[in-house]
Amino acid sequence: MELQALPSRIGQVRRIVSAQLRYWHMDALIDRASLGVTELLSNVHRHAQPDKTCTVEMELLIDRLKVSVYDHDPRLPVMANAGPLATCGRGLAMVAAMSESWGAVPDGECGKVVWFTLPAPGETAPAVWGRRPRLTAVEPADPRFTEVALVEHGLDSREPERAPARSTVPG
Repeated sequence: MELQALPSRIGQVRRIVSAQLRYWHMDALIDRASLGVTELLSNVHRHAQPDKTCTVEMELLIDRLKVSVYDHDPRLPVMANAGPLATCGRGLAMVAAMSESWGAVPDGECGKVVWFTLPAPGETAPAVWGRRPRLTAVEPADPRFTEVALVEHGLDSREPERAPARSTVPG
């Protein structure tokens, strides 16, 4: 779905994501998928230039759910190291903590896609809330990106302790 990443629309997208996951009988993923899409759309609203137009895509793969947000800003996101009193800057850390994997790649000459995956219900996966991000190279799931290096984040105990995560969207 294509939309303007405005605060009023982000709540609508959460409801659409929830409804689609219920339709697919994947209720166990609703909270994490809603949180992840909220954070990615909040980043588009806060940072994307020249406009806030974006596209949200959900793919049900064999063993996982992939949620992608495409926008028109070629700048790739950087995970901030927010201080304990900062009121923003923890969105990507939350996405990394609650997802199986996540990444960002250029999309054409003037845009990017930021995505995360969640394991399908019934798949055995380690607890995700205590995970720390790390940089790894993995083959992308989408053949459009075969010529682009993929940044993916996952489990690594060598990373420094992070501050608790907070949403950038009120409510």
